[in-house]
Amino acid sequence: MVNHEPEMEIVHLLRAVTVEFGVLQGEFAAGHGMHPTDVRALICLLDAGRAGTDATAGWLGAQLGLNSAGTTSVIDRLVRLGHVVRVRDERDRRRVLLGVDERALELGWAFFGPLIDRTVDLLQGFDDTEVATVRRFLLGMREATTAKP
Repeated sequence: MVNHEPEMEIVHLLRAVTVEFGVLQGEFAAGHGMHPTDVRALICLLDAGRAGTDATAGWLGAQLGLNSAGTTSVIDRLVRLGHVVRVRDERDRRRVLLGVDERALELGWAFFGPLIDRTVDLLQGFDDTEVATVRRFLLGMREATTAKP
């Protein structure tokens, strides 16, 4: 029988961190009149902005696994709350792109900034090899969690 204790400890620690992230997202959402899916949508839009990806309603719906009506509901709610803006695509005026409003960024930093700072501080205590290992592990976990059975 193979001993998987060290690996299982990491699995349980990762689960615990994931649960805590979910709790924080829920607190942030509830404190700002949002649904947890709204927070996921904002994260998707922030990631798209960093990657230079054009975020349309269709793209966002695919990221969130929502149908058209559900996606429209999320976008309308985030626009109404002042967190998301709709902008005509300069290259194709028929397309509407989505972006995160500066106020939403400020709100996010006010809530999640201390955690981000603690995370950066923690990582700065690691050497380059350790950071590369953490990165490789997290990239592998993202791939594992998004793989289709």
